[in-house]
Amino acid sequence: MIRTAVVILNWNGRKFLEQFLPGVVKNTLAPDTSVIVADNGSEDDSLLWVTENHPEVEVIRLDNNYGYAGGYNRALKEVEAEYYILLNSDVDVEPAWAEKLITFMEMHPNVGACQPRIRSYSNRDSFEYAGAAGGYIDRLGYPFCRGRIFDTVENDHGQYDDVREIFWASGSCMVVRGAAFDQCDGFDESFFVHMEEIDLCWRMQNAGYTISYFPHSVVWHVGGGTLGYGSPSKIYYNFRNSLIMLAKNLPAKHLRRTILTRQVLDGLAAVMLLFTEGRAAAAAVVRAHRDFRRQRTAIRTFRTLTPNPGIFHTPHTTMNKYLLYEYYIRKRKTFTELKWT
Repeated sequence: MIRTAVVILNWNGRKFLEQFLPGVVKNTLAPDTSVIVADNGSEDDSLLWVTENHPEVEVIRLDNNYGYAGGYNRALKEVEAEYYILLNSDVDVEPAWAEKLITFMEMHPNVGACQPRIRSYSNRDSFEYAGAAGGYIDRLGYPFCRGRIFDTVENDHGQYDDVREIFWASGSCMVVRGAAFDQCDGFDESFFVHMEEIDLCWRMQNAGYTISYFPHSVVWHVGGGTLGYGSPSKIYYNFRNSLIMLAKNLPAKHLRRTILTRQVLDGLAAVMLLFTEGRAAAAAVVRAHRDFRRQRTAIRTFRTLTPNPGIFHTPHTTMNKYLLYEYYIRKRKTFTELKWT
């Protein structure tokens, strides 16, 4: 078993590997750390480029595209490490970025997963949409971040420099304790892509771990490399997977009311998308709800077999307010303006 495995999941991403893999190799210096590219059945020449240009990088070949969840589950079964750093292929890193994260994890054995400060690659002084300074959810399960609420992304001027507990760590760059990952059975492959990391972090907390944000390690994320932020596919997975996550993990006494409320709000969102983004975007929401209903049996089975489902969490990681109301009605656009703790 090695100490740390930096695992980059690739799918037809030679462009990003050429751009960012050399920096990851250069800036990941610890002798007990391996850099691995796990390929999700790519049809381009990604792996040929890796083997020819970076023979020091281990390669795992998967026979199909299993998505983020399935790809990482299969790849990590082939790697024995105390810590896994799951890194998107479109991420630029600073020197010693990985060592800083692992040192923090070793000093805090109760932390199951942790993320660094995630800034935008195109605007390096701004936080990045997917993760920013750590993830949270509101009482209806809407995810948001310190540094990013819906489409409002803040510049980073040191307002979130503190290490703190969060609700979820971003899948674009997160370090996961191997024992916690195995104990929680890894990612739920029904998610395929998007929100699987929030679901995993929720289950880790139910198992007794905490999730953390460590700002002293910094990475820069391009974002939208596989699915564009406004694409119908991304809309579909975000809406469907949000419902699956809530149905799996909410306390029973809040489950029915929350799901019904989300269904109404999602219907309104579909109408808005029809007029702003077009028919394909609105249809993606309809398909998301259809496919969510088809998975109800599997979700009920999960809740039956899972110990301690739906544990409440501390109020500083779960906002007991309605994010939509705070953002659109009260015009509170930044994390510090929410003021729920």
